[in-house]
Amino acid sequence: LDIVEEQAHHLEALGNHTRDVEAGGYSDALLLGMGGSSLAPEVLSQTFGQQSLHPRFHVLDSTDPAQVRSFEQRVDISRTLFIVSSKSGTTLEPNALLMYFFDEVQHMVGPEAGTRFLAITDPDSRLEHQASDLGFLHVVHGVPDIGGRFSALSHFGLVPAATMGLDVEKLLASAQSMVDACRVEQSLSENPGVALGALLGAGWQQGRDKVTLVASQGIADLGAWLEQLLAESTGKEGKALIPVDGEGMIDAASYGDDRIFVYLELAGESDPDQEAAIQQLESDGQPVARIQMGDRYKLGGEFFRWEFATAVAGSIMGINPFNQPDVEASKIATRRLTSAFEATGTLPAETPVHVEQGIKLFADSQYIAQLEGNSAGQGTLESYLIAHLDTIGAGDYFALLAYLEMNDEHTEELQAIRDLVLEWKGVATCLGFGPRFLHSTGQAYKGGPNTGVFLQITCDDANDLAVPARQYTFGVIEAAQARGDFEVLAERGRRALRLHLGPDVRTGLQTLQQ
Repeated sequence: LDIVEEQAHHLEALGNHTRDVEAGGYSDALLLGMGGSSLAPEVLSQTFGQQSLHPRFHVLDSTDPAQVRSFEQRVDISRTLFIVSSKSGTTLEPNALLMYFFDEVQHMVGPEAGTRFLAITDPDSRLEHQASDLGFLHVVHGVPDIGGRFSALSHFGLVPAATMGLDVEKLLASAQSMVDACRVEQSLSENPGVALGALLGAGWQQGRDKVTLVASQGIADLGAWLEQLLAESTGKEGKALIPVDGEGMIDAASYGDDRIFVYLELAGESDPDQEAAIQQLESDGQPVARIQMGDRYKLGGEFFRWEFATAVAGSIMGINPFNQPDVEASKIATRRLTSAFEATGTLPAETPVHVEQGIKLFADSQYIAQLEGNSAGQGTLESYLIAHLDTIGAGDYFALLAYLEMNDEHTEELQAIRDLVLEWKGVATCLGFGPRFLHSTGQAYKGGPNTGVFLQITCDDANDLAVPARQYTFGVIEAAQARGDFEVLAERGRRALRLHLGPDVRTGLQTLQQ
């Protein structure tokens, strides 16, 4: 609640950092992080774009080998500032990425490699000690008692903002205005944090637990940050607000009564089609919250409004919005699998239920028996998929969990599949790329209500990458994360299928879409 006031005392230091980056002549800045350490910087980068005289800013939050390689090729390694961002310093993904890129820089510049790295972490963390050993340029401390997904206005968000060359003072001024508006002295009816939180909480009480986000193009990436904030904060004890981001819009009459719509509009960027769709939803009696941002710097205020509202909604729902008890389950399963690989040189064997057109299908034995009982014994990929999707009922949602490179081509193919399910079943649909969603919506998928129907998609890595000083590769990490994730979904009795596409991802996705 007081982070904005505290950060005002760091404005001079943040300004000095901006000038140091400018003077450093960096062509690129690459942030290595996950979840709360990466999503706010990604929103800022996507929203503001590259600033004049400042480096291009990139965020890498994946263990997918193709994605790691893509980012490596996207930057000029010799002129890149690497920002390793992790509260605890024990998170698997940023640690593997640090080892990989430090090794690359060391080969290029020798003993001075550490001077190209900056760490953002909590005091006395494992990462701080590692940064000291490796000779990092600087270590910036976060606030230990602020959880990752609530850390956008701490150094985890503002040091990247300063690195990009954004006006941090203006961002904080926007946040301070929202802080003042949310104070207890204000009338509740005029309190924007309470108003939004009460709407979300009261909507949940009435079965409207799918928070559908519709945003102007210029602020569209805000949805990725909101996904983590809402899902990880409220998805537990069989309850959840399920965020629905980036979904196409259908005829207003086709929506069920399980949604709340939030329209995030950037002033001067009104989309006539979006506006018409929103007006139709309002006419049909769907609950719609409109939030207009005067300019992009109002993101500071929105970060605070949504954090405050999430706490209010959690109170109404009767859960603790500040813990994430089910995130650890997947981490434990992943660690078990990577340890097995280091001991034996291979992941435990697995047998597909069905193989067709190069696609392998996996599922829990009990669930596959249920599907086979519902598919008239046809035993084809199509019949399994139909039986799986036919388990979707009113109030359910469908989620694509894609452990693939997150790029435009794959996103377009997966969105097309998502659109088909939306049009066919009329239920809320979600799309998440692994492993990043494990630190975001994955909490709600496992800890929330059993209303999700999941289709996990994995592939073989055509060109894997080794992790320095480890027996395993990035491909092994990603495979272990996917299998660990699926294992926990099955343990929780979730309706989940896994499709393994092999090395030709594009053809596999087109086959699946067909």
